Amino acid sequence: MRAHHHNLPVATRGKGLYPFTREVAQWVTSTGVRDGLLTIFIQHTSASLVIQENADHDVVLDLADFFERIAPEDDRRYRHTTEGSDDMPAHIRSALTQSSLSIPVIEGRMALGIWQGIYLFEHRTDPQQRSVVLQLIG
Repeated sequence: MRAHHHNLPVATRGKGLYPFTREVAQWVTSTGVRDGLLTIFIQHTSASLVIQENADHDVVLDLADFFERIAPEDDRRYRHTTEGSDDMPAHIRSALTQSSLSIPVIEGRMALGIWQGIYLFEHRTDPQQRSVVLQLIG
């Protein structure tokens, strides 16, 4: 059994869901691992990771809209405002989603369902350069 790791940069253009399944799949293939467990971890507290439907783009738009309603910007009750009005809502959204994902790798491929994709969920308004760590043990 061997462990492989890779740091994957993901650029965002502001709030929204950014698919990066293809980049992860290419890296998994490059390792030569046939069977194992892939961990994906984001090194930020104002963005998160989700596995979501990749067939109908309205799903990710509705998801983003939902999080706008449950963690709005400019709420006077927030104490943490030194990094801007979008920062505390970003932390809340990140806490409600995930900072890591675990995906089985079977016969050299991620065992995602046919309509599943991996997304970075950017919670900040401005463009960001995010760092995602991939680790595959197999």
